[in-house]
Amino acid sequence: MIAQCFLVTLSLVQSAAAFVAPRAASPFTASSHFHSPIPQLYAAAREVDCLVVGSGVSGSSLAFNLVKNHDVDTLMVERNEVVGGNLISKENEEGFVWEEGPNSFQPTPYISRLVHELGITKDLVLADGSLPRFVYWQGEGAGAKLANLHALPTNLPGDLLDFNLLTWPGKIRAGLGAIGLIAPPPTDREESIREFVTRHLGAETFERVIDPFVSGVYAGDPDELAMKAALKKIHRLEGLGDLGPGLVSGAINRFKEIADEKTSNPPDPAWPTYKGGQLGSFRKGLQTLALAAEEYLGPERVMKNTPIDKVEKLPDGRFKVTVLKDDKPIEIIAKSVCLTSPTRVTCKVAADLVPAATRLAEVYSPPVASVTMAYKKEWFKELPGGTSREPLRGFGHLLPRKMGVRSLGTIWSSSLFPGRAPEGWELLLTYIGGARDKGIADLSEEEIYKQVDADNHEILLKSDAPSGKRIGIRVWQTAIPQYRKGHLEILDALEADEAKVPGFYLGGNYRTGFFFCCLW
Repeated sequence: MIAQCFLVTLSLVQSAAAFVAPRAASPFTASSHFHSPIPQLYAAAREVDCLVVGSGVSGSSLAFNLVKNHDVDTLMVERNEVVGGNLISKENEEGFVWEEGPNSFQPTPYISRLVHELGITKDLVLADGSLPRFVYWQGEGAGAKLANLHALPTNLPGDLLDFNLLTWPGKIRAGLGAIGLIAPPPTDREESIREFVTRHLGAETFERVIDPFVSGVYAGDPDELAMKAALKKIHRLEGLGDLGPGLVSGAINRFKEIADEKTSNPPDPAWPTYKGGQLGSFRKGLQTLALAAEEYLGPERVMKNTPIDKVEKLPDGRFKVTVLKDDKPIEIIAKSVCLTSPTRVTCKVAADLVPAATRLAEVYSPPVASVTMAYKKEWFKELPGGTSREPLRGFGHLLPRKMGVRSLGTIWSSSLFPGRAPEGWELLLTYIGGARDKGIADLSEEEIYKQVDADNHEILLKSDAPSGKRIGIRVWQTAIPQYRKGHLEILDALEADEAKVPGFYLGGNYRTGFFFCCLW
């Protein structure tokens, strides 16, 4: 879904660039970045070719591409005082670097190109793709593992024999389903993630492997999430194989497609390279990307502390957009408008032009808290692959709901990327809440810190270890849009109405997936 999001962003770039009239040269030169940031910003009406609303990953990369690669006169407006949207990277005087939103991205050629063109290759950091990803599980037929942490297989089918998170009956059931010995899909309803996975791989694989994955990626309820919408690449495998509906046959053909895509459209050698299984970030966090885009665009093309109020279609086909600056309305006249705002904003602003946008109110986004804590290295118990000097070696761990641990999962930040913690410390980023724990929104920050610290102690720390150092917390009241049953119907209605308004485009993670990951 990460690559899909960036592909759709590129599609928006092409659509907006094609819609506006080409100009001989941009009125903004490189030297204009050092001019006064105020000229024309407070005029009664400013005219631009394209107005981009929102400065998250989609908005920042869209505005940057329009200006750099298509010479489109573009203005980006952001309601907050800094760019980045949900990308919030922090650093303190002690030397801790942490994220309060998404924590990493899966490298793709499209992201490599963006990193190269933004000039931030030197800041790129890639995690070791061989680091294990763990699931916490104890008892009920699982084999013994240090701290009850079971590493997910990376080499199939070889690692599967030693994967003792599943019982032998569970492995046999998953294997038979993977080769296609399954019941047909239902024809009278959308299939949930739980239903699809259980039909293909069995209840045990769902409960011990997929359920924690869904919690980690979506903070969602697998009984409510629609398989075709939320995990559509996996869903597609069922109909892609030559040897029936098995996921293995579909995956073989998908690998062939990927190889063909790489051959037909090879990446530029100048772009940063990566290996399979790696996750990426930047030395000072993910917000580096949005800040680099802002620096390139310059102050004349970026308005912060500027929420959008309304959009109107003019008789000549252009749009009059009202934004608020210091609570005062400012009008912007644009040939095209791209909204990359959250659903709650898009639902309100776009409804007059795209009636189906009102249905975005049906897209639920549950509360999730991101909590970062630090612990001294000697406080950790013996963990798989760890040593006394480096107790953490892995991406992190996910937590099946059946284990009764309230946290959704924890990223081992200081193991994943360099420079995240000072000498002698380890840094952990935990997500807690989600669609099956809405009550997290009612807790105080103190209560959330205590809960996460207790969960960390239960799984990772020695019994006599003191409480961790509190580094940062952010409670997202509306976090990740849930692709529930009926979501694709909403998107179809949105696309049909959007097509009737040339030059008006809607984008965001409710539509295109997640550019950056919450867990992995």
